[in-house]
Amino acid sequence: MKKILFTRYLVEQQRDHGHIPSQLRLLLEVVARACKGISQAVNKGALGGVLGTAGSENVQGEVQKKLDIIANEVLIEANEWGGHLAAMASEEMDGIYVVPNRYPQGEYLLLFDPLDGSSNIDVTVSSGTIFSVLTRPEGASGVEEKDFLQPGHQQVAAGYCVYGPQTTLVLTVGDGVAMFTLDREQGSFVLTEENVRIPEDTKEFAINMSNMRHWDQPVKRYIDECLQGKEGPRSKDFNMRWIASMVADVHRILTRGGVFMYPWDKREPEKAGKLRLMYEANPMAWLIEQAGGAATNARQRILDLQPTKLHERVSVVLGSKNEVERITRYHTEA
Repeated sequence: MKKILFTRYLVEQQRDHGHIPSQLRLLLEVVARACKGISQAVNKGALGGVLGTAGSENVQGEVQKKLDIIANEVLIEANEWGGHLAAMASEEMDGIYVVPNRYPQGEYLLLFDPLDGSSNIDVTVSSGTIFSVLTRPEGASGVEEKDFLQPGHQQVAAGYCVYGPQTTLVLTVGDGVAMFTLDREQGSFVLTEENVRIPEDTKEFAINMSNMRHWDQPVKRYIDECLQGKEGPRSKDFNMRWIASMVADVHRILTRGGVFMYPWDKREPEKAGKLRLMYEANPMAWLIEQAGGAATNARQRILDLQPTKLHERVSVVLGSKNEVERITRYHTEA
């Protein structure tokens, strides 16, 4: 069977289905190349001197790993000069990064979490890059932070690259989900799965059980029912999975189903959740929905949420449709 490379896939999507304008195709190719560079840095590990902390904090007050900063710089340097972007925003930067005047400005806005799960790097657990593409509002003379504050259903492309035993790029442009595996000998991403589908039912849930004492009652109710197994109201045994890397947990769900939960809890009651709406929840929610799953903030569809600030946080429940609907129902009933 002939290998379909990432560029060919994008060209065929553009030519046959009209889903990808030429400038968006170029942007996605650049993001994929940047991910290959990040993958190389991650794979070198201690040999590349990239492990450990950088001695700095990001805008959320989290200690940055050396690879957080490296991955952020790789994505900026790869994307700033191509002419298809107006600006970028990253989980690792306080504000937006406007494309310098010496380069042409395009119509797209790129948001990314440069290295999700970076706390797992030192113990060689999978990490990844998450990205989201928006269209710059029409008629805007410059680029401002408010231009990025668009609900997730306005994304024109979203995806992630997971750096594990294989490096896998997962993409949607609004016509289903496709997976590409990096052929290291060839240096190219090769299409390995199209039309990814998540089963509507599952026996797996992913949540950080150490936070149980801080959860809201609907979350406790759902997990308690799962833990009761066949003898409980669900009449089936569940398995728990938790990698502490959203990219890896979502990739497992896209591959075989499951439900992922990072709910609001009582430790920081003033915050809606832990995960970032713009860099993590929106792109992952769109991928999950495009594969037949569902994604809510435990009360409403994530993709319908109107962002109010760049680094806004949100509760996340995503994965197999019937389980997400059950958890959401438990919250609305409460």
